[in-house]
Amino acid sequence: MVEVFKTNVQKSRQAKQVVTVLQKYFPGSKINFDLDDCDKVLRVEAKALAPQQVIQLVTQNGFTCIVLE
Repeated sequence: MVEVFKTNVQKSRQAKQVVTVLQKYFPGSKINFDLDDCDKVLRVEAKALAPQQVIQLVTQNGFTCIVLE
């Protein structure tokens, strides 16, 4: 399952922080950011994925996150 999110993460250091947190909750998943995209896209690929949990974890780290449709 792949889910794509719009965020307000601006810096690569911030992106690494968020990826580290998400990998703890979704081990074995592929998680990356495209900070060059205007939507600062977060892409998560995992076997079992709960978009609401991703959103909650990202917002708990101080960033906005919504599912990109």
